[in-house]
Amino acid sequence: MKHIERARVISNRYIGDNICDLVMECSGIARESRAGQFVEVYPDNGKNILARPISICEINKIQGTVRLVFQIVGKGTELFSALEPGDTVRVLGPCGNGYDLVDDVEKTVLLVGGGIGIPPLLEACRELNCSKTAVLGYRSDPFLADGFADAGAKVYITTDDGSAGFKGNVVDLLKAEDIKADVIYSCGPRIMLKFLSQWAVEQGIDCYVSMEERMACGIGACVGCAIPITDGKDWTYKKVCKDGPVFDCREVVWQ
Repeated sequence: MKHIERARVISNRYIGDNICDLVMECSGIARESRAGQFVEVYPDNGKNILARPISICEINKIQGTVRLVFQIVGKGTELFSALEPGDTVRVLGPCGNGYDLVDDVEKTVLLVGGGIGIPPLLEACRELNCSKTAVLGYRSDPFLADGFADAGAKVYITTDDGSAGFKGNVVDLLKAEDIKADVIYSCGPRIMLKFLSQWAVEQGIDCYVSMEERMACGIGACVGCAIPITDGKDWTYKKVCKDGPVFDCREVVWQ
């Protein structure tokens, strides 16, 4: 069930180059949220009307807070980066579906994230009660990696420039380390998800991907975030904001 709330800012700080860590009190949204969902945050400057979709990084149902880790990429996110404790902002959520997390301590789970697709995997990591490995890909500056380790995951880091961890992409590391799992949960750039999905299918591993499409309304009305989906024979379009953002990788038409 979605809520529109006037969320109160608890904290807001930079944790990387143009990466902000925003914690807001919005008890109704926190109560209903689960790993892999997102919220729509509305700019309050009277000029930027459209909400910005931001994935939920962490949920604290007891304190009634959600944590959003986002990258500043435009006017809306620039406004959010300037919010201070005590400020309020209008938020709609939780939106979309989420990860259907395995509930079996005997399973092994692989969490694969790339860039700003890493934050929504942290809550999944915190909720999973099984053996879990996180493979996190960055351009150069790792962020949130300690959070995955604190949540009990074995963490591998890749960077494009080799400044930290493995030099290369996440699929290269998976092959180099011969990492196996029963299930993969992933989020990141489309090209990363495409090659990860191909590798997962070759390995016979169930893989669920969270798609990062541009959105306008965020509630399924404008059809701006539709992607092609197949059942193996025919294909149709589904909306990332409403039917997703999480899909079985075998459903997505990657070409």
